Amino acid sequence: MSNGSRITPSVMPSHTARDKRDRNESPADSLVPGLNRVVEPVQMTGSQAIVRALEELGVTDVFGLPGGAILPTYDPLMDSTTIRHILVRHEQGAGHAAQGYYLASGRPGVAIATSGPGATNLVTAIADAHMDSQACVFITGQVASTAIGSDAFQEADIVGITMPITKHSRLITKAADIPQAMAEAFYIATTGRPGPVLVDVAKDAQQAMMEFSWPPKIDLPGYRPVLRGHSKQVREAARLIQLAERPVLYVGGGVSRGHASVELAELAELTGAPVVTTLTARGVFPDSHGQHLGMPGMHGSVAAVSALQMSDLLITLGARFDDRVTGQLDSFAPKAKVIHADIDPAEISKNRTADVPIVGSVKEIIPELTDAVRDTHAEAGKPDLAEWWTVLNRLRETYPMGYTPTEDGLMSPQKVIERLSAHSGSEAVYVAGVGQHQMWASQFVKYERPHQWLNSAGLGTMGFAVPAAMGAQVGNPDRVVWAIDGDGCFQMTNQELATCLINKIPIKVAIINNSSLGMVRQWQTLFYESRYSNTDLNTGHDTIRVPDFVKLAEAYGCVGLRCENEEDLDATIEQALAINDRPVVVDFVVSRDSMVWPMVPSGVGNSEIQVAKDMTPDWDEED
Repeated sequence: MSNGSRITPSVMPSHTARDKRDRNESPADSLVPGLNRVVEPVQMTGSQAIVRALEELGVTDVFGLPGGAILPTYDPLMDSTTIRHILVRHEQGAGHAAQGYYLASGRPGVAIATSGPGATNLVTAIADAHMDSQACVFITGQVASTAIGSDAFQEADIVGITMPITKHSRLITKAADIPQAMAEAFYIATTGRPGPVLVDVAKDAQQAMMEFSWPPKIDLPGYRPVLRGHSKQVREAARLIQLAERPVLYVGGGVSRGHASVELAELAELTGAPVVTTLTARGVFPDSHGQHLGMPGMHGSVAAVSALQMSDLLITLGARFDDRVTGQLDSFAPKAKVIHADIDPAEISKNRTADVPIVGSVKEIIPELTDAVRDTHAEAGKPDLAEWWTVLNRLRETYPMGYTPTEDGLMSPQKVIERLSAHSGSEAVYVAGVGQHQMWASQFVKYERPHQWLNSAGLGTMGFAVPAAMGAQVGNPDRVVWAIDGDGCFQMTNQELATCLINKIPIKVAIINNSSLGMVRQWQTLFYESRYSNTDLNTGHDTIRVPDFVKLAEAYGCVGLRCENEEDLDATIEQALAINDRPVVVDFVVSRDSMVWPMVPSGVGNSEIQVAKDMTPDWDEED
């Protein structure tokens, strides 16, 4: 999946005038709910207009925390009969909840905060949404327009602060501009490449009277996201696929954001090529499918990493050649030609030069490519990839995803996550924080459907899991939602358990508790001679738990469970799954010496992938 970009005119190959018209997106009112409903002019305040616009746009859930500069909007929000406001305990939690809501439901997430520290507390979530291309709208209050620039109480230039990390940001100082600003925010966030949009509204604009009518005019000159791929480029891509002997479908999070998993499956089965899915794409192609090799990258499967390295053609769909996938870029897939399809033209050839660039939505491009490949098969026959699959299957069999037993008598974290997946199944939603537990969750949960796996990938935000799981549960109230968290991550945002209890949001939290900052400790083991500088979270308190997560959960009114041995593992998970009237926190006490393998150390090429410390696969036989 590609990284975020500002709103700029789309760059595309030359076309005829008619082709350009055909390739432009549909009118805004066909893409954003509520923009084709007519509301006759009526007098109201700017703050009432914010709430009314949210209602017209189909928003049913928002996450936020009030304060002085946004207080005028919280008053009419109380009267809304269609919008549920969920009061968080920290604005960062509101932001991550909006992200989780979007990722799990596909509907834009909304978070509200006041000026100054309220707005700046959203910054981490905004940056996270930007890096992972998530459609979220952030609404902040601002001091009165007459006070802007005077260092007024709780004043912060949040538009300036967030300009590099939003798809669009706008300060509103006139009440009359509010309907248009709100409609444009949702249109920008959800069309083209998804991304966060910030609307900052001065307090006097919220309080002033204005004439509200709907729908407003959306006026965004230069913002015309392209959907359909250029037909000549699509045909050239099909030609390369026909000629390739070692093709790989390199699938990124753009396929998830574009809701194109069905289309991907048809192309994959037609070509017979292996599929690798990045960290943000897990689930868009089923793990159980015979063509799926797993996740590529720093902690990807040996088969997936090796397939990319040995390929002669990368069919890149909604991926951005992230450094965690490529390793040392100049040695990545050295013999491969590249087809690169992405909705953001800024991503094409940014990191790796594309031999065939295709700008557009993968939802549109993949079927076009499938048809073109089918035509080439009709003319020249389907390529024989048996020899390629012989190599890949040997790699799969020789280097399966696995783990070694622990030596300290504590549970293997990988085993905990395996059993969690076995009991909860593919209908559950799994949300991870960042670190070792995130990688184990990406490796040992069986992902069979899109929007099953949520995590902070590009920014790597510790503390993401609990509030994002909260948002995911609100967006999918009938699903089991697990937050798979580390003991370090959990302590950053666990206050949102109070939000979950009070609002009857019954998430389940699996704390993979190794009493340390596990991924940092792993690097210290491997690269810093086991000098564990400030990674032990329980230093000097080996006889007591700091904190005791079961007692902490109970203090929040949640159910707290603890599992310390494998004999109790299945029963503990079943006990957690049986409780659905409140949040459940399970403290899984695991070995701190367990490591994430495979691993491509930072700064080296993917050919240096290790399956355990100082153990690199023998490539001679495979090459």
